[in-house]
Amino acid sequence: MAKNLIVSIDKDSGFCFGVVYAIDMAEEILDEEGYLYCLGDIVHNDKEVARLKAKGLRIINHADLKDLHDEKVLIRAHGEAPDTYQLALENNITLIDASCPVVLKLQNRIKTAHDGEQPVLIFGKPGHAEVIGLQGQTNNKAIVFQDLSELDGVELPKSFTLFSQTTKSVDRFYEIKQELIDRGYDVQANDTICRQVSNRYEDLESFAKHFDKIVFVAGRKSSNGKVLYEVCKSANPNTIFISEPQELDESLFSDGEKIGICGATSTPMWLMEDVKVLLETF
Repeated sequence: MAKNLIVSIDKDSGFCFGVVYAIDMAEEILDEEGYLYCLGDIVHNDKEVARLKAKGLRIINHADLKDLHDEKVLIRAHGEAPDTYQLALENNITLIDASCPVVLKLQNRIKTAHDGEQPVLIFGKPGHAEVIGLQGQTNNKAIVFQDLSELDGVELPKSFTLFSQTTKSVDRFYEIKQELIDRGYDVQANDTICRQVSNRYEDLESFAKHFDKIVFVAGRKSSNGKVLYEVCKSANPNTIFISEPQELDESLFSDGEKIGICGATSTPMWLMEDVKVLLETF
């Protein structure tokens, strides 16, 4: 029997401008030339990557780049370290640079701090694409951490500049800054967190409270997806995390429930629409 679910998609969810910019650039070249190399997943969403691969996008890694010559390669919104640009020059590779302006600004600030011989700490996920690019601005000398406990036993300089990966929590960044000051360090904090992500916390909280259940759609690799999912779950404990519609189980829903759908800044609107279509068949 039909469950008659009332389903709404959060109008503020969907790609951030940095991802839209990168995908637009990729699609333009794919339409003209039929293929394009991209250094790493263009966005942390497997479904969107699969859609673009079907149009001719070829995902490569840094090892592949060394063997590539005389081609076009897209740099995604996460940005790249300086040695990527140097390698492209040596291999006659044309870089289509879709680095997010927010990330580029952060890279420049980190480089300026490092060039000015200021020690650099980065609140971010070690190994994340954006963070690798940020560390590269310091010849990999920056200290990267996700949690203060990771700094236990690390001999920190008395004075340093603190930066953050652009998709981290603003509140957590300022908590970390204060904790480091309380420990006696001289901390110059440089808040470069993307407001398009952070401003969504309040909007999502408000959205999540209006529904019986929330279906949060994001790629498993998405950093901001993890953060925004937790925001939703705090506001509405009946929040379900999925990466694709097929993960939904009809038994999770009751007759006539109001269901809200939202996602990460790396979640395409078409995927959330697919989730809505499926929910409405239950």
